[in-house]
Amino acid sequence: MEKVKQIGTTVVKMWLTDIEDKAYQQVENLVSLPFVYHHIALMPDCHAGMGMPIGGVLPTKDVVIPNAVGVDIGCGMRAVKTNVRAEMLAADFLRKMIMRGIRERIPLGMNHHDEPQDEKYLPEGFNIDELQVVKRQYVSIPRQVGTLGGGNHFIELQKDEDGWLWIMIHSGSRNLGKQVGDYYNNRAKWFNELYYSKVESNIQLSFLPLKTPEFTNYWKEMEYCIAFAKCNRSLMMKRIEEVIFDALPDVEFDPDIDIAHNYAAWENHFGHNCIVHRKGAVRARQGEIGIIPGSMGTSSYIVEGLGNPDSFMSSSHGAGRAMSRTQAINTLNLEDEIKRMDAKGIVHGLRNPSDLDEAASAYKDIDKVIALESDLVKVKTRLVPLAVIKG
Repeated sequence: MEKVKQIGTTVVKMWLTDIEDKAYQQVENLVSLPFVYHHIALMPDCHAGMGMPIGGVLPTKDVVIPNAVGVDIGCGMRAVKTNVRAEMLAADFLRKMIMRGIRERIPLGMNHHDEPQDEKYLPEGFNIDELQVVKRQYVSIPRQVGTLGGGNHFIELQKDEDGWLWIMIHSGSRNLGKQVGDYYNNRAKWFNELYYSKVESNIQLSFLPLKTPEFTNYWKEMEYCIAFAKCNRSLMMKRIEEVIFDALPDVEFDPDIDIAHNYAAWENHFGHNCIVHRKGAVRARQGEIGIIPGSMGTSSYIVEGLGNPDSFMSSSHGAGRAMSRTQAINTLNLEDEIKRMDAKGIVHGLRNPSDLDEAASAYKDIDKVIALESDLVKVKTRLVPLAVIKG
């Protein structure tokens, strides 16, 4: 449930019980911006990010902030339900027949395809000549599509509360999104310095004003990255479905659910049009289906939005980090994390201390996160992991 706090002249509405010092400092930076519209919303998975907290929803008047979108533009989730009974899948079958096949067809981590993928798998309806960064990256884009990436990106096989097998993917726009995000954040810094902006550069919230070429160009390239991230997840899901079909020829797949949680969009709230930045937040309009994943080895949720206006019709995008990647690697015990996964019967690839950056203990409790946003979404089903591939 929300808590309301007045910071300066700006209202901050929070669906959380506590907030780390660094994230709170970033909130104080946000409220100092002269173009914040109405109020700021913080989701229960909120934690510090670059410039703006992840799990934050920032509405603005006529400016876009590249760092309030982030560098993995369009990052999000894709999930599909099958007609396969999860209890029919032994761990050895999952490991050898399915997970091995997925690893063979989908490049993981920093890897790309050796050969360009067909252009039919790329976004349509864009004039590449108008997209400066995308055009520069276009040679490598066909090799990036259909690849998972690293960090907190993952592929999971899960079972729902009725015992049906699900497939879930968390991935984004790969290196393309980072190139676009970094380029336009630097352009925003230059623009703000040129016009003596009151927004200090050290808070990493440089902005691009509406009706400037920089705004227009960023918006077009951002939208391409959002579309590319969706194409990326779509191609991976296609390849995963092919692997499962090869192993289980009678399998059927429901229509995919696909949502993004790093982007900016024009929306109407409280009677006015504004630009809503969702950085690690899911749009949750009335009746809209969303995906809120847990951490590695914990539950995920398919949810339905309740259209709460106070969150700008948004919800959390996951569990949210409880410790940084470096802190997790330096403090968590690999054997303990492996034992936790093994005790749950989850097929996994935890082998190295570097894998601890995404261990469940590095994240908040997803069940508590879901409980804190009961006025933002209602749970459709809870998904329990059977097998996981870490990016």
